[in-house]
Amino acid sequence: MDRSTTATETAVATTTAPTASSADAALKDPQTGTLFLDGVPRQRGAMTVPPAPRPATTSPALAPPAPVAPPVSRALARLRSLRPWRLLPTPTGTPFTFGYAAVLTVTAMVTDYADPSLVHALHQGSSTDVAHLIHEPVLVLLASALWMAGGITSPYALGFVLVLTALERRIGGLRAAGVFLLGHVLATLATEVPVGLSVLVGDLPDSSLHRLDYGISFGVATSVGALAGLLRPWLRWPLLVVFGSMVVGDLLEFADPMTDWGHVMSLAIGVSTWPLVRGWRRARAQAASSPVAPAAVHTAQTPGTVAA
Repeated sequence: MDRSTTATETAVATTTAPTASSADAALKDPQTGTLFLDGVPRQRGAMTVPPAPRPATTSPALAPPAPVAPPVSRALARLRSLRPWRLLPTPTGTPFTFGYAAVLTVTAMVTDYADPSLVHALHQGSSTDVAHLIHEPVLVLLASALWMAGGITSPYALGFVLVLTALERRIGGLRAAGVFLLGHVLATLATEVPVGLSVLVGDLPDSSLHRLDYGISFGVATSVGALAGLLRPWLRWPLLVVFGSMVVGDLLEFADPMTDWGHVMSLAIGVSTWPLVRGWRRARAQAASSPVAPAAVHTAQTPGTVAA
């Protein structure tokens, strides 16, 4: 063999045969640089991103139970929703009842700790008997409502606080005072006028003209009757039955028939005010829920223009 020919062919083969690096470059994707094997991109060295895990779903039957409040917490929440502190008077919420209760507390302390002769003189001067009603009716009608028969521990003292507070919260202070005063005055006159007529015709002695009569019981009984008309039926009728049975029971004992008849009449006066107090409550609720009227807007007008 000719050495020159063989060398020439070897050189030509060496020159024309592609090298390994050039062959790899020819089999690469020009965009991604991935090696091809038989025209298919190699996957052996490719980075695969695992799919995102799906959120775990819990069956409603396997879901953990919601936390349950303990019985004490439920009872406190229910008590807080009832707002029991609203049963008592406050200076801002029920100023009439609060101020009146303060005055009655002072006079009750005078009754308990002052000299008995002084207390008797004060009671006698405030008595709404026939003699005082003839000469100074307005003064004794107001003064007699400043004392509590039986003191601060009497049932009418507790009834005053609870009933007047509830009534004032529903119809307002001035109207609650009007209901109280209405029963106090009418029941007093209804019990004392028959006494004066009986003395006039000779059925009672003249000493009955100075019968000691004072206290807040007539006004409280009237307020109970009026408040019952503002309550729900499941509260209204038990209240009337309990209080009515109490005053009727006192009347049947016949210990003080004139005063006991006054309590029965006071309760009836309070019941007769139902249409009035219900109208007051509706008006008060509408006034509280109605939006504030917007202020009038004053716009400047040029001369010669007329407001529409």
